[in-house]
Amino acid sequence: MNAWTILLRTLAAVALFVYPVFVWLGLSTTESSPRFVALGLLLVILPAAFLRLRRSNQPHLKGLAFVPLTVVAILLLTVALDARGLILLTPVLTNCVLLFAFGVTLRPGSMPMIERFARLQQKDLGDEQRAWCRLWTWIWCAFFVFNGATAGALAAFAPMSWWAFYNGMLCYALIGGVFLLEWLLRRRRFPQLRDGKANA
Repeated sequence: MNAWTILLRTLAAVALFVYPVFVWLGLSTTESSPRFVALGLLLVILPAAFLRLRRSNQPHLKGLAFVPLTVVAILLLTVALDARGLILLTPVLTNCVLLFAFGVTLRPGSMPMIERFARLQQKDLGDEQRAWCRLWTWIWCAFFVFNGATAGALAAFAPMSWWAFYNGMLCYALIGGVFLLEWLLRRRRFPQLRDGKANA
């Protein structure tokens, strides 16, 4: 891993946590317009978006490329329209894009998104493992609905500090919790994976 990749990954991680706090601080002051806040966010998020696009260039993960493109497009619209609501709706629209990207892979005959991730590490999956991947693709779709709805409700009805806390901290804790739960259940459901065997 070269220094450029490390820098981009660091910026991507910083952007995830700085974004809601930056919005909260920026829009809480009367001197800062949404346009100014969006410009500041673009400086932080553009490198992260570039990294996401590079990491989603595998054929099976092309749909995820729309996530960083959506965020950049919303911020550019905010700059053009100076619209406060667009910034607050960014998490909602991001979850909508993720829901669509995961949901379309649940069509009959299509490979579920979680299976696509799994095959990046293990090419041959058994029938039970593929069923597991389909189930967890459904679970992630349900999570995106919940996460997007919560972000939207906070944007519409809650104080800005609540919106920033949820989107800047709590939602990432929930995402980490879902990842951890799946990992623990997978190891229990497929104990042979702990021994390095490929198939269920």
